[in-house]
Amino acid sequence: MRRLDTAAADFASRFAALTDRDSPAQTEIDARAAAIIADVRRRGDEAVLEYTRTLDRRPDVAFDVLEIPRSRMAAARAALAVEDRRALEAAADRIAAFAESQKIAPVRYHDEDGNELGQIVRPIERAGVYAPGGKAAYPSSVLMNSVPAKVAGVAEIVLVSPAPEGAVNEWVLAAAAVAGVDRFFTIGGAQAVAALAYGTSRIPEVDKIVGPGNAYVASAKRQVFGRVGIESVAGPSEVLIVADGTGNPDWAALDLFAQAEHDEMARAILVSPDADYLAAVEAAVARLIHDQPRAAIIRAALDGHGALIRCVDLDEAIGLVNTIAPEHLELAVAEPESLLDGIRHAGAIFMGHRTPEAFGDYCAGPNHVLPTGRTARFSSALGAYDFQKRISLVSASEAGARRLAPIAVRLAEGEGLHAHAASAAARGAKPE
Repeated sequence: MRRLDTAAADFASRFAALTDRDSPAQTEIDARAAAIIADVRRRGDEAVLEYTRTLDRRPDVAFDVLEIPRSRMAAARAALAVEDRRALEAAADRIAAFAESQKIAPVRYHDEDGNELGQIVRPIERAGVYAPGGKAAYPSSVLMNSVPAKVAGVAEIVLVSPAPEGAVNEWVLAAAAVAGVDRFFTIGGAQAVAALAYGTSRIPEVDKIVGPGNAYVASAKRQVFGRVGIESVAGPSEVLIVADGTGNPDWAALDLFAQAEHDEMARAILVSPDADYLAAVEAAVARLIHDQPRAAIIRAALDGHGALIRCVDLDEAIGLVNTIAPEHLELAVAEPESLLDGIRHAGAIFMGHRTPEAFGDYCAGPNHVLPTGRTARFSSALGAYDFQKRISLVSASEAGARRLAPIAVRLAEGEGLHAHAASAAARGAKPE
């Protein structure tokens, strides 16, 4: 891992290089994703099948095999070891309980003229959920994306997840059953996003697509936005740990590993004013990495995108937090509450030494689908509210119409929209 010091003359340039999110390959990725989307729009199921055969290394697969029946999901759930099934169900219950607290409430009230104003809330009808399935399988993503949709009242959930070489992960199947997924297609990539956005003869068109994926999935989601809703465009996963030196350096090393093992592009950064603690964490990383089954991926991520940063004090550390706007922020300090007021940008905050980000990934309750790549400056975690729509209500009384009409007339005439003015004026006239 690289070492940085905020007091060094070259810190600004090295920090900018560390946090740079621009990819020189993005133009090529966008062009390839656009071509796949256009092909799926044109040829539908035939194109989806061809890309699945080629990109997922399933040369002989037939379309009928791509959809997993609900009975197969239920069988996977039943076949799990009892403790494994209980863990999935416990996680789902916690996610559902938190999602219930996020539901948008309807609003209705009367103003002084008796006009009724407010909003009603309706769930979207059909949601598409993307669960990654390339370098690892993510049953937790199935739960995190699907359970809040169910809590919000979504009528149908369509899950897509690639099955390279035809291998379907039993945990993912079981999680789909636990989460109440209605249809499950073993397809992935930009072709899956296009199929969900535009529909094919066999894959239904959805209203919103949620869930993280690789760079092609992210590009495709960005390109179909407007045709359908999306929750975000996910980039490489990231953790920023702010430490005061009072914690266990081995725990910090493990938390860095937990993020870095996602893939080689994952970001894992620790900031502390305590030089001795940073040295202890560095030593722990070197010592403990040999025990990690995914050590090669961890090393690549830490070498390419990891850092240990010495800062002047915790106030400066919080300044770095707000610049990075991390997906995951761990406050590995003795008094985490004291730092909260200064934090403006983060996807999720994990408070204190006994709260690793891994709890949030699986079972704490709040969603693990979070804004990445500094988008925490303007977006938030996935929640039940992402699957709900707000519809405004306006009901004018006779007295209210007389008060509103002249205001509307003035504004409409100021915009040169005379029919608007006439429409409003007609309601404001006193009855004969």
